Amino acid sequence: MEILKKPRYVREDRCIACGACTEKCPGKFDDGYNSDLKTRTAIYVEYPQAVPLKYAINPAACLKLTKDKCGTCQEVCPADAIDYTMTEEVITINTGSIILAPGFKPFDPSRFDNYQYAKFANVVTSMEFERILAATGPTMGHVTTFPKLPANPKKKKDKLLAQKRKDPKKIAWFQCVGSRDVNKCDNPYCSSVCCMYAVKEAIIAKEHAGKDLDCSIFFMDMRTPGKEFEKYYQDAKTRHGINFIRSRVHSVVEDSETGDLHIQYVDEMGQIVRDTYDMIVLSVGLEISQETRAVAEKFNIDLTESGFAKTGSFEPVTTSRDGIYVSGVFNNPKDIPESVLDASAAASAAGDALAEVRNTLTKEIPAVPETNVIGDRPSIGVFICDCGSNIAGVVDCPHVTEYAATLPYVTVAEETTYACSQDAQDKMVEIIKEKGLNRIVVAACTPKTHEPLFQETLKSAGLNKYLFEMTNIRNQNAWVHKNNPDIATEKAKDLVRMAVAKAGLAQPLKEEKIKVNASVMVVGGGLAGLTAARSLASQGYETHIIEKKDSLGGEAVKLWKTAQGEDVQQHLSALIQEVQSNDKIVVHTKTTLEGVDGFVGNFISTLKTDDKTTELEHGIAVLATGAKALETTEYGLGQDERIIRTLDLDRMFMDNDPKLDQVQSAVFIQCVGSREPERPYCSRVCCTHSVENAIALKEKNPQMDVFILYRDIRTYGERELLYKKAREKGVIFIRYDVTDKPEVTVEKDYVAVTLKDHVLNQPVTIHADLVTLATALVPRKDERLANFFKVPLSDEGFFVEKHAKLGPAEFATDGVFVAGSGHYPKPVNEAITQGRAAASRALTLLAKKDSLFTSGTIASVDVQKCSACGVCVSICPYNAPSFLTEGRFEGKADINAVLCKGCGLCVASCRSGAIHLRGFDTNQIFSQIFALGETA
Repeated sequence: MEILKKPRYVREDRCIACGACTEKCPGKFDDGYNSDLKTRTAIYVEYPQAVPLKYAINPAACLKLTKDKCGTCQEVCPADAIDYTMTEEVITINTGSIILAPGFKPFDPSRFDNYQYAKFANVVTSMEFERILAATGPTMGHVTTFPKLPANPKKKKDKLLAQKRKDPKKIAWFQCVGSRDVNKCDNPYCSSVCCMYAVKEAIIAKEHAGKDLDCSIFFMDMRTPGKEFEKYYQDAKTRHGINFIRSRVHSVVEDSETGDLHIQYVDEMGQIVRDTYDMIVLSVGLEISQETRAVAEKFNIDLTESGFAKTGSFEPVTTSRDGIYVSGVFNNPKDIPESVLDASAAASAAGDALAEVRNTLTKEIPAVPETNVIGDRPSIGVFICDCGSNIAGVVDCPHVTEYAATLPYVTVAEETTYACSQDAQDKMVEIIKEKGLNRIVVAACTPKTHEPLFQETLKSAGLNKYLFEMTNIRNQNAWVHKNNPDIATEKAKDLVRMAVAKAGLAQPLKEEKIKVNASVMVVGGGLAGLTAARSLASQGYETHIIEKKDSLGGEAVKLWKTAQGEDVQQHLSALIQEVQSNDKIVVHTKTTLEGVDGFVGNFISTLKTDDKTTELEHGIAVLATGAKALETTEYGLGQDERIIRTLDLDRMFMDNDPKLDQVQSAVFIQCVGSREPERPYCSRVCCTHSVENAIALKEKNPQMDVFILYRDIRTYGERELLYKKAREKGVIFIRYDVTDKPEVTVEKDYVAVTLKDHVLNQPVTIHADLVTLATALVPRKDERLANFFKVPLSDEGFFVEKHAKLGPAEFATDGVFVAGSGHYPKPVNEAITQGRAAASRALTLLAKKDSLFTSGTIASVDVQKCSACGVCVSICPYNAPSFLTEGRFEGKADINAVLCKGCGLCVASCRSGAIHLRGFDTNQIFSQIFALGETA
C-alpha cells in the first residue's frame, strides 16, 4: 500500500512545541479547529491536544513558501526545526489488514437559502456554537452573538465586523439540518448525534449565560436512545427549563437594524406562531466527503446509497473486501461510545485475520541493567528547563540553576533549553553515568504529560524510574505569575528546593510482575458473548462460555430479521456451530457462577453444573449476560391471543403462522414500559423492530391497515430509510403522549385501540385484528454476579462501564469487560460490535502476559502498627486491603499490590499510621513542607 505524506515543513524529531514560531508569524488563514470563526498563523498546531504535538506550516498561507519572503519562524525557532525544503513523499507499507477510519464532514448549510446561514451573522452551525462555548474558542466560552464573516461577499464583511456583540437572551436550535431531508439535500438518513448534542449545547449555554437564557429546540422526533440519554433529555426539560417545540421551521428573517432573527412556525395545535431570537443554531448532520468516497473507490469497497461503508449486521466492521475493516462514522452515523467500540472491534477483526503471524515482526529494546543504589549517599542531579520563552521568559533560570547547585546532596545542576527533546534526554543519560547520579530532579512543565518520558530516561541510564522527582515551574509558576518575574523566580527556587528534599529520601520501588493466566471466561452465550469468545479463540486463547440455559444463542433465538433484512437464525446457527467446533472454546451449558476469587490475570471462579461444582482458573472475564423483554399486563397483554409482544410476532413470521393471513388491521404500540419513571430509558431497538415488522405485514398483504402508535420514532442512522419505506408503503404513524396513552379494549370480533390523533386532535378508534406491543428490554440485574467481580450496576440494573465515552467495553475493575444488552439494550450489529470490542480490550492484557506489572507507588502495611480496625478495608474503592487469614500476623491488614491504585485513601484514613504510600511516604511529604518553610 502506498501513502502520500504531505510535508509539514517542520521536523518532528526536533520540534518541541514551544510556540515561539507562532508569536512572530505574520501569515494568517482561517482556523478550521475553531470553525473558521477566527484566524490562526501560517505555522500552527492543529489543536492543543494534537498527537503528535508538533507544529506544521500551511504552504498556502506562508509568505516564505508562496513569495519567498519572511522566514521569521526559522529565525526564532530555538530547536532549528523549520525546514522549507521538505517535499511530498510516498511511503510504501506492506500490511496484512487495513482499517479505514476517515471520519466525516459536517453538513454545510450554506446551500439552504431559507435559513440564510451564509448571510445572517447570528445563524450559526452547531459546530461553530461548540467552539463559542469552548474556553479556548473565539469568545473564550462567553455566549455572545458573533459577527461571523460570510463565505462570499466582501461587501458584507465590514457590516458584520462593525456589528456590536451582545449577550443573547433567546437562542433556538433547528434540528435535522442536512439530515432526514430529500427535498433540499440528498441525505435521507438520521445523523444520530444531533439531538443529543443540541440538548447538551442548550444546557451548557444556560450554565454559561445564566438560567434566564431562553433556549428552545425545534425538532421532529427527539432521538435520545443511548445509555443515560433519555434521562439527560428529561432533565433538560424539567430541571434546566429547555423548551422543546415539535415543529419544522421554514425560514428565518433578519432585522437589518438589530440583527435579531424572526421566525414563524406551526405548533402542534396547528396555530401559526411568530417569535424572535438573538441567535439560531443549525444542528447540522454528518456527511461522508467526496475525498472519502474516492478512497473507498481506490480500495474497491462497496458503499451504501448514502456513502457509508457497506457492512453486514453479523460482521459490522468488515467491508465488502477481505482484510479491509472500517470504524467510526464512515461505518454509519454514530456517537462517541459507538465509535470507540467500532475502533476496538475493527482491531479485533484485523487481529483475527493476522493471528498466525502475531509478533513475527516485533523487536524488543534490550533492557539496561538497573544499578543498585540502596544505602548509597544521595547524589542528586537537577535539570532546569527553559522551555523556550515559556519558562525562561518569566523565570530567571540561570539564577535558579545556580541556587539548585547549593542545595544538600545536589551533585549537578544543569540548565537546558528543552529538557524533553531527544538531544537533552541523551545528554541527561550521559551526565547520570559520568557523575554517578542516583536521583534526578527535573524542573519543567507538567508531570502529567512528561513524567513517563523522564522515567524512561532514568531506565536508559540504569536507574530505577522511581528515583525521579518532577516539579512544575511552567503551568504552576511561569504561566500564573507571568507579570511578576521576581516572584516567579523565587517560587521556582521554592519548588526546586522542595523537590530536592523529597528526592533525597526517594528509594527504588519494585513493580510486581503479574502472572496472567491466558484463558478467558465469558459469562453469557448470547450474540455478544459468542462473538467475544470466537474472536478470543481465533487469536489463540482458551475461552470458556458459561451459559445458564441448556443451549446457546440467548434472546437472539427469538429474532426473525435484522434491520438490513438478514435472516437472524441462519447467521446465529452458523455462529453457534463455529463456536462449538472450535477446539479453543469450551461451552458450559446449564451452568451458573457460584463464586469468584482473585484479581486481574488470576481469577478462580466456581462453576455449578447441575449438582456438580468445579473451579475454573482464568485471567480475564467478559460479562455478556444480556437483557430480556419486560413481563407486563399493560394494554391487556395475556388476556387475549390477539395482543402479543414484538418477539411473538417474530415467531409468527419465522413459523409462517397462517393466522397472519387473516389479519386485515394491525396496530403496534411503542414504549410499553420504556421511558417511564420505573424504567426511564429508551430501549433503543423497539422503533426499528416495529417498523421492520410493519413493512413485512404490508408486503405480505398490501391491503392491510397497519398503524404504529409512538411517542418519538427513533430509527437512528440509516435505519431512517426503513421509516421512510414504511411511510411509502402506507404504514400510518400516530403519535401519543405519555400522559394520554392509548386504551385497548377486547371485543369479540376485534381489539379496539383508542387514542387521540395528533394531527386531527380528535380521538380515534382502530379496530385491530392484531395488537403488537413493543415492550421494554430489561437487564438481568444480577447483583450477585456484579458483587463477584466488584463491578457496579445502574439504578435500572445495567452494568456501568469504566467510562461512558472512552471505556464503553470495560469496567473499572481490571481484567473484567462488558458486552451486549447487559450493558444497555442494543440491536444485533451493536451487540456483535461490543462483543468484538470486549475481546479486543481483553487482548491488550492477554498480550502482555509476560510483561504486565503493577505500579510501584502503592500502599503497604506495617503490621507491627496495625490495629486491625478495618477502616482501610471498608474505604478502599478497589478492594485492595484485606485481613491476613493465617501466620504470625493473622487478622492484620494486608494490601494486594495488584489491586492497589495508589490513591492514598487508606493511608489518610489509617488511625494507627500503619499504612504507607511508597513514593509518597510521610517523611517525604513532611520534608517538602519543611523545605517550603526554609528561606531561599
